Amino acid sequence: MTTLTLELHAPDLTTKLSLPFADGGIQAGFPSPAQDYLADSIDLNRELIEHPAATFYAKVVGDSMIEEGIEEGDLLVVDRALQPEHGDLAVCCLNGEFTLKRLCFMDGSRLRLMPSNRRYRPIEICEGDNFMVWGVVRYTIKANRHRRSRLW
Repeated sequence: MTTLTLELHAPDLTTKLSLPFADGGIQAGFPSPAQDYLADSIDLNRELIEHPAATFYAKVVGDSMIEEGIEEGDLLVVDRALQPEHGDLAVCCLNGEFTLKRLCFMDGSRLRLMPSNRRYRPIEICEGDNFMVWGVVRYTIKANRHRRSRLW
């Protein structure tokens, strides 16, 4: 099993940081007529954090989720107040080690942790395993200004 070393940080909601927001959206296809103004502002604490007392940030270490675009160094917004559901991306604690995987509930009573990297096998949770879903990942924040392995 690939472990995830968590650097946990509680969000600081005591400060407000409203940044300019392009509320008309940014075209990822064909460009739209230029917007010469930013109409609104946005506070990411309010946008990303629904349950402040139960939300933490964590940094991804490892490559078991790279086929979903989740890479080492990405930041996770983890909400411990959410009830885990089938298909959720979750930070799990299995036998004392953290891991980041997709939850796959099977047959009502079985659970499999699914990696997104062909080099890793799914992990079936067995009776006797010390297991808990530590928190559900609500958002992944990634740096886009770093060298990619393949550009064009």
